[in-house]
Amino acid sequence: MIYYVDCSAAAGGDGSENKPFNKIQQAADIAVAGDEVIVSPGLYREYVDPKNAGEEGKPVVYRSAKPRGAHITGAEELKGWTKVEGTVYTARVSNKIFGDYNPYTTLVSGDWFIAYFIAHTGDVYLNGKSMYEVQSLDEVKKAEPSVSAWDTEFSRYKWYAEQDSSTDETVFYANFLGRDPSKDNIEISVRRNGFYPSKEGVGYITLSGFVVSQAATQWAPPTAYQEGMVGPHWSKGWIIEDCEIYESKCSGISLGKYLQPENDNKWLKTKYKDGTQTERDCICQAQVEGWNKENIGSHIVRHCDIHDCGQTGIVGHLGGVFSLIEDNHIHHINNKQNLAGAEIGGIKMHAAIDCIYRRNHIHHCTRGIWLDWQAQGTRVTQNFFHDNIPPQKDGREIKAEIAEDLFIEVSHGPTLVDNNIFLSPRALKLATQGVALVHNIVAGSFTAVGRGCNNGAPNRPSPRYTPYHMKHRTEVAGFMTILHGDCKFYNNIFIQKPICAEFAARMLANAHNDWDDSNFVVGTAPYNNYPTFEEWKAGFEGYCGMGSVTTDRYYSELPVWAGGNLYFNGAKPMSKEADACVNTTDKVEISYEEKNGKIWLKTNLYDFVSSKCKLMKTEDIAPAFEPEQNYENPDGSPIIFDTDFFGKKRGEKPVAGPFADGSEIKDSLF
Repeated sequence: MIYYVDCSAAAGGDGSENKPFNKIQQAADIAVAGDEVIVSPGLYREYVDPKNAGEEGKPVVYRSAKPRGAHITGAEELKGWTKVEGTVYTARVSNKIFGDYNPYTTLVSGDWFIAYFIAHTGDVYLNGKSMYEVQSLDEVKKAEPSVSAWDTEFSRYKWYAEQDSSTDETVFYANFLGRDPSKDNIEISVRRNGFYPSKEGVGYITLSGFVVSQAATQWAPPTAYQEGMVGPHWSKGWIIEDCEIYESKCSGISLGKYLQPENDNKWLKTKYKDGTQTERDCICQAQVEGWNKENIGSHIVRHCDIHDCGQTGIVGHLGGVFSLIEDNHIHHINNKQNLAGAEIGGIKMHAAIDCIYRRNHIHHCTRGIWLDWQAQGTRVTQNFFHDNIPPQKDGREIKAEIAEDLFIEVSHGPTLVDNNIFLSPRALKLATQGVALVHNIVAGSFTAVGRGCNNGAPNRPSPRYTPYHMKHRTEVAGFMTILHGDCKFYNNIFIQKPICAEFAARMLANAHNDWDDSNFVVGTAPYNNYPTFEEWKAGFEGYCGMGSVTTDRYYSELPVWAGGNLYFNGAKPMSKEADACVNTTDKVEISYEEKNGKIWLKTNLYDFVSSKCKLMKTEDIAPAFEPEQNYENPDGSPIIFDTDFFGKKRGEKPVAGPFADGSEIKDSLF
């Protein structure tokens, strides 16, 4: 059955092509497996709550008739602005418009949220772009720029809201800096979600070609119900494709956790158990509540433009397992810097078991991808990362400790990172183990090697025990602390870019920091003191059972492997890398150029790359230590690294880096 929707149609339609519905929800109430909902271009000011699941091979498909022509928004226009003084105006709205969820009395809150100042889940928008909330009318009048916002000038557009209990209204004040609110499009977010089932288990839905924007979403930590503006709400088999998703207060797409009433923001609410303990609790609870490969995950997010969300572009814990995230453009996430906490990034995923992140362009985010806990069987491949660090301007300090292209945290692996281009000053934060880097260009540093895996108690040991799983399954196989090491580096190209004075000073200041060393020196040198496999193995010679001589062998750093890597401009190999090729003569320049909607890599690198490497295969890489799992495909089949960034085949003797040969530099990356 095909249903038609057109927001310009008269009321009373029956969903036929000649008499379409005028609300998407009318079709969402009745569409079932195998049905398709065709939505005409237009602005749909509604929350769409799909009621019925599809089936494997028979999804319920919601399709915009024109790509990105149908726009679902969580916002409503706010008219009737009157001048207070100068460039400051006020307007009122009845609280009845919000139903049982008022975004202007609901604070952003949750585990791992840092409440530097009060933030509500609602926003005020000037021509589709969210303004900056402050806490008083006086601050609205002052219109001072935010020192941390990436767009300093726009941060002067301020708003403040308060409640008038006598009239049951929300009263808004806004500084439009000389603009006329009667001529501009001024909106407020009134709905919590955009396209998102209210109940769990509504799987096998396809959302294709829509624009979804401006929802008043709540903070989405791994130990709470994780909502998004768009998402499957704890189900299986969704496809979100060819969509533009922007201006969610917190998360654009959630592939996340369901509600566990007795363990929902428990750290914040009860205080007596640390958040990492409540996270372990929620993982174990999920084991007996249907979290498995048969019921949950296996989603696809592809060809989407995801931008200008406050917390994450894509978030998920548990619910995103076995998913494919490919060919997306994810950018300008958390740029307002009005939300802070440990759950921020272009993509922030816990338990990314057998997930693939492929051919994404990720830039201008506070953090590119953050894989936290259980990045087991995870593959990050053929992506381009750049500018994932706050900008330096007006002498402002750069908050470099919260910015890198890829952060892998307290996971046991195997986490495979191959054929990527990393151009941000901090490429990878590696407070983890069980990672293999193969055929990448890395023009940023490794940070937090050997650090960042305890909970920070000042006087007591506080290690974080994190789970590892049965191979290609969700069932927990064990828990262990992070020993560090167990990393492999093959056929990569490391390029040192100039280190500014501020970054150099930061390295000295944080040299002994338990969480982050602020390293900006490119290369594998942070692993200088780690053992080779032969050195590590020697610690187990002879009898090691009960009654043997006590040593630290079971709690020492794991070995590190390296081979076929090239180093330029002063990038430093680790001391035990026997075949490191260090070029101290030639100067490599590397940057990117954007023109006519396309991206090119600008570099002279391949003027100096001629040496050949070994063609790597799964069998050449030692398995991840704790799960004893190979670096392999999700179906368990081996990987041959014979395909480059563009999908071109490599020969038996490839060159290092993500390209089969240097001639590909002339081709646009995207």
